[in-house]
Amino acid sequence: MKIAVLGGDGYCGWATALYLSSKGHEVAIVDNFLRRQWDHELGADTLTPIRLLSERLKAWQKVSGKTIELFVGDVADYDFLSSMVKSFEPEAIVHFAEQRSAPYSMIDRKHAVFTQVNNVVGTLNVLFAIRELAPDCHLVKLGTMGEYGTPNIDIEEGYITIEHNGRRDTVPFPKQPGSFYHLSKVHDSHNMMFACKIWGLRATDLNQGVVYGTMTEETAQDEALINRFDYDDVFGTVLNRFCVQAAIGQPLTVYGKGGQTRGFLDIRDTVRCIEIACNNPAARGECRVYNQFTERFSVLHLAQLVESAGRKLGLNVEIDHIADPRVEAEEHYYNAKNTKLIDLGLQPHFLSDSLLDSMVNIALQYRDRVDASLMLPQVNWREPRNDRRMQKSLTARAALGGATAETRVPANKDKRR
Repeated sequence: MKIAVLGGDGYCGWATALYLSSKGHEVAIVDNFLRRQWDHELGADTLTPIRLLSERLKAWQKVSGKTIELFVGDVADYDFLSSMVKSFEPEAIVHFAEQRSAPYSMIDRKHAVFTQVNNVVGTLNVLFAIRELAPDCHLVKLGTMGEYGTPNIDIEEGYITIEHNGRRDTVPFPKQPGSFYHLSKVHDSHNMMFACKIWGLRATDLNQGVVYGTMTEETAQDEALINRFDYDDVFGTVLNRFCVQAAIGQPLTVYGKGGQTRGFLDIRDTVRCIEIACNNPAARGECRVYNQFTERFSVLHLAQLVESAGRKLGLNVEIDHIADPRVEAEEHYYNAKNTKLIDLGLQPHFLSDSLLDSMVNIALQYRDRVDASLMLPQVNWREPRNDRRMQKSLTARAALGGATAETRVPANKDKRR
């Protein structure tokens, strides 16, 4: 199958492109390198040193004998996107090419506007390009479980059947997004549903949980193929941050009570889910939704798992609670359905002690690359403007000392709740 991976230089996109190529698909990567530019803007960097994309692709060809085509350009530029579709003629488009950080979207007006314009316009361009140039192409779009929020009812996979005043209907599941980024994903979902209805397109919306892990079978074949490991306060994910904090001797910073519960999955399952979706395309006119995660964890539970893993490795790991910079429930009901991908053959990799050990060991291996000043949150949801600037590198203890009394949970809060 000819598959175009939009955003193929990013974390999920890179692992996916290599995996699909290894399975015999003809793959093209489409990217404009914005993700690397955001690191420069924020004064951050991936923990693992990643090579230039051109070097990565050469390394992949060397170890696999397979070639991945490259199109450099912006999905928000329709002329570029349409020329790529005409040239490559994809049978499936995997769409990762979006600004994917909630904190980045909440820095200020400029970042919120950029996030929504970049994401919504990019997806609209993809929909129009498919309709005009490749109407049989299947769109596999990365959504997010964050579209749903944390409702006090079970979360279905995309749609819910309701009865109201004696009438019954199946409608999109109510959305309660938690940031301007998550709102952009909701707009994407609505635009996809509408395009499928009016144009007969076929689309799969993958509402993905939080992804963890760096290594896949493909990226492990050569050091030049290593994937990102983001740990900073804007693009870093919670499990990555905890592993890095454990490695440098900084307490694991749990936001508030730590009861925030989300769906999680291994990067190896992400790439498999994409392949499953591509190999089982939606019907014409169908916009189907899969909830793409394998396990549920609270933030505090993850911290406790990393604490245990770190201590087994001889590290002195502590857990600290700080004020939550986000506007969210710190304790809540969370039960989301996730059966459709498993029914199609997904065999999940669950979070194991060995994987946690591996992640902490990666953090230890690249410990000299850690900037400890990037751990504490600098973006507050309650403020319309946040001064999120590059900071001087600090030692772990100095960075910890930067947390004022106002940022910490009062002393009478039980840190083990």
